Amino acid sequence: MPTPDPTRTRAALRSSARVCLELLLVVLLAAVVLWAVGQMWSVVWPVVIALLLTTLTWPVTRFLRRHGWRPALAASVVTVLFLVVAAGIGVLIAVPVASQSGELTAGVVDGIQQLREWASGPPLNIGDDQVSSALDAAVARIQDSVGSIVTATVSGVGAVANGVVTAVLAVFLMFFFLKDGPRFLPWLTRQLPGRLGVDVPVVAERCWETLGSFVRSQAFVGLLDAVFIGLGLWIVGVPLVLPLAVLTFVSAFVPIVGALFAGAVAVLIALVSNGVTDALIVLAIIVVVQQLEGNVFQPMLQSRSLGLHESVVLLAVTLGGSLAGIAGSLLAVPAAALLAVIWTHTRTHLSTPATVPAGETNPTPDP
Repeated sequence: MPTPDPTRTRAALRSSARVCLELLLVVLLAAVVLWAVGQMWSVVWPVVIALLLTTLTWPVTRFLRRHGWRPALAASVVTVLFLVVAAGIGVLIAVPVASQSGELTAGVVDGIQQLREWASGPPLNIGDDQVSSALDAAVARIQDSVGSIVTATVSGVGAVANGVVTAVLAVFLMFFFLKDGPRFLPWLTRQLPGRLGVDVPVVAERCWETLGSFVRSQAFVGLLDAVFIGLGLWIVGVPLVLPLAVLTFVSAFVPIVGALFAGAVAVLIALVSNGVTDALIVLAIIVVVQQLEGNVFQPMLQSRSLGLHESVVLLAVTLGGSLAGIAGSLLAVPAAALLAVIWTHTRTHLSTPATVPAGETNPTPDP
């Protein structure tokens, strides 16, 4: 057995210590950046939403600009068209629901009555006096919690107001991104010195393409959800099929939580309109479609369009949701894809040896 060389051992330990220190500095820098983003979240969040909307509407803007439209006019038309489509989606959901609200209300009342009749029989044998006492206790508890309810209501109103402000700001930013976006990379090239003026615009352009791929793949996944779930609701005979399909498509842009919300609404409407059996069938359809979407279609599409493995997509959504809730789930996959783009470019740049211009020789290092 060869005797270990103390000099080589010390050199290996020094190299390992240097690598650990560099990794620690990278982690510390990432923590500082995340802290700064959290402090500026009220500004960062509208910018993120505007970028996502811009990637969704940029193909139409690019088509108009290539056909001779002025940038401001093309951006204005696309922004107005986007607002009209968003309002149309809201109307498409709200009007059928309002027109069938009477039937849904009657279904809710019938469902409650059926539940009371079922509870009054075996094996529960809950009488009307017990139900009345439970209702009285619930009313008393609500009265005792008036202060908490008012506080929660005020907080909810504040959240809605912040959401409206964020949406308005995001729309204005989307307009400016559509109008002046192509000027950004040339401006960035002029501002950065040396090699950064070449590398940073290249990485920014690749990140933009990756973000567009994410939005398009998410829209396609939402379309698959809407078609299959809407078809299942139509076969079962659930009312409001079109609004529920539209709601499923829109909710698909918010991973996990959006699918749960749309599925719960569909099951509730099936329960109050068609009964328990159809509600269970609808629940089974939604679970099967969402399992296929979450574990098969979405990872496959996003892994191909973003260059990420299916397991990375699943882990990114899980980690993002645990760290930042809905916003983290929404941004986890594009953030992971952008980090992959930056890492790939950096690795390629570091692994490529520096080229020497023709007619020059490598300088001799100073002694």
